Amino acid sequence: MTSTPHLRSPDSAHVRQEWGAVADNALGIERDVAEELVAALNEEMAGLYILFNQVRKHFWLVEGAESRPIGDFLAAAADRLTEMTDDIAVRITALGGVPACGPMGIRQHAPLYIEAAHHYDIRSSLERDLDGYATLAVQRREHIELADRVGDPTTSELLRNHLKTLEADAHVLERYLADETLVVRHANTVSRR
Repeated sequence: MTSTPHLRSPDSAHVRQEWGAVADNALGIERDVAEELVAALNEEMAGLYILFNQVRKHFWLVEGAESRPIGDFLAAAADRLTEMTDDIAVRITALGGVPACGPMGIRQHAPLYIEAAHHYDIRSSLERDLDGYATLAVQRREHIELADRVGDPTTSELLRNHLKTLEADAHVLERYLADETLVVRHANTVSRR
């Protein structure tokens, strides 16, 4: 049995820039430096995209005693992840690159695994979200160092600002996962704050 490719590819005459190629940019950043930054920022985009989809899924499925505040937080967090993704995609374009997109492009660059499609309990879901935020924060610090090292203060500042957002959202998740909140694994009762 053969499968039909799931990617649609318009006529090559319409391609303005191939995926993976970095063109000259108007920022005055050398192409080799821009290539390094674009690769790093595509890793950022891919991770944000996966985390966004996971957080959004958890928002759709949240249930239990604290579902309203957790759902509100997850919806707002997903919006913040979208804003970060857009800002980074715009920077990739300014550097002469093409932002990662599509399932294959995202999976190729992502530092996170895609969560299985099952409905999980909220505590384990938020634990995976927190792990995703932590993974992206570590990666973000490495990419800030890269931007500083190659002399791109604009990319560095963009990443620093978004790192603050990632860390703030991770802190909220830590509070939800504290022992006195949600359902503690060794208990059969729900604690309320």
